[in-house]
Amino acid sequence: MRIVRFPLGALLANGYLVYDELGKAFFVDPGGDPDDVMATIDGNSMKLEWILLTHGHADHIGGLNALRRRYNCPIAIHERDAQMLIDPMKNLSQFTGENIKVDHPVRLLSDGDEIKVGSISILVIHTPGHTPGSVCYLASHGNEKALFSGDTIFALSVGRTDLPGGDFSVLESSLMKLEGMPDNLRIFPGHGPETTLGRERRNNPFWPREAQ
Repeated sequence: MRIVRFPLGALLANGYLVYDELGKAFFVDPGGDPDDVMATIDGNSMKLEWILLTHGHADHIGGLNALRRRYNCPIAIHERDAQMLIDPMKNLSQFTGENIKVDHPVRLLSDGDEIKVGSISILVIHTPGHTPGSVCYLASHGNEKALFSGDTIFALSVGRTDLPGGDFSVLESSLMKLEGMPDNLRIFPGHGPETTLGRERRNNPFWPREAQ
């Protein structure tokens, strides 16, 4: 499983191109102009099979329409964030003048859903708190695992909960859902550098006290 990070959009939100040994790929959070993403996909003869959204904020969906039109692949988001894709006020793009609306149907996800992309299996973990429909995606390829955490958890921080739909106590409960996973699990967050679950358990000041 190969993972390529793309800082996208004005806020440099992380988007991730993930693919297997045969070039079957999915993309997590196309937050801005996807020209570099498309050049990488086309230049390596990959097949983009899914676009997976960790939540519906504008900085994570800004390049969604362009990517979807190019590759005609399905889009997935948790059912509780679905309205954000068609409402610029809810996805916050109205406040930047972008007025983003997704012009394609989407697959609505629930906790525990699984998606298969080539030889990669992806488990949907509902982790509300930053938004009501925030999710993490746990990708597995053989013995290799990676967690795409969106704005649920960052290196030494967590996503803000002062935006509409945010709730810090709910976010703490979501972090507890990750507690049983191994320390060496690699985390690829929506902003900032890669980290590991063990590093966050030990050092993240927002990790729930009862889990420490």
